[in-house]
Amino acid sequence: MIDQTLKAISAYVEALKLSRQLRLWPYYLIPALISLLLGLGIAWGAWSLGGNAASWIITHYPWSWGAGLVGKIAAIFSGLLVAALGFILYKNLVMILAGPFMSPLSEKVERHLTGQSSSEGWDMARLIRDLIRGLRIALRNIIRELLLTLALLLLGLIPILSPFIGVAVFLVQSYFAGFGNMDYTLERHFNYRNSIRFVKAHKGIALGNGIVFMLLLLTGVGVLIAPPWATVAATINTVKNLK
Repeated sequence: MIDQTLKAISAYVEALKLSRQLRLWPYYLIPALISLLLGLGIAWGAWSLGGNAASWIITHYPWSWGAGLVGKIAAIFSGLLVAALGFILYKNLVMILAGPFMSPLSEKVERHLTGQSSSEGWDMARLIRDLIRGLRIALRNIIRELLLTLALLLLGLIPILSPFIGVAVFLVQSYFAGFGNMDYTLERHFNYRNSIRFVKAHKGIALGNGIVFMLLLLTGVGVLIAPPWATVAATINTVKNLK
């Protein structure tokens, strides 16, 4: 798994070279705008809701003793919760809204790498089937990511565990982000269940791809290039392992 993770991270260098070679920059423009607008909107919403959540918790605390401590814990917990949920919402919305542009990008990269086209041409029944499949995977991943993140944040209330919770939440979100980036390729090859099996068998690829993707989002400027760059990198690794 460590080997897969390192290869997935190093694939970003190859992805940058391939983007230059194939002149993929037009695929970067619209996702960049989507990322920027969503990032600004959700950051403002998270900042507004963080203080309101803490105030709500303090207001409903029924005792006077320990109110100061409860207020501090509520401020920290609500801030972490709103930030984590906001980031999950942002990341998944970016991937969903950018999806129509990332799938053709992934197919173009795969065609270059293999010399073959996996597209079956336009077909309404297949389009509906792929849409339903994509929604099932997106909902599955969002629900699991939310449950795992909430569980980790609750564990973070235990002082001895709190230093490690941030890293654990980051890795969970990275894995599911990498899953989504890989699925732009997998949707052309596998159904719902087999796509999940493939990612489970290649967890390191999902994790490594997602780690760089998440770091790009966290830098601020990286939101402009994260979705397409991560998609190209994920396609490179996924196609190699499909063989």
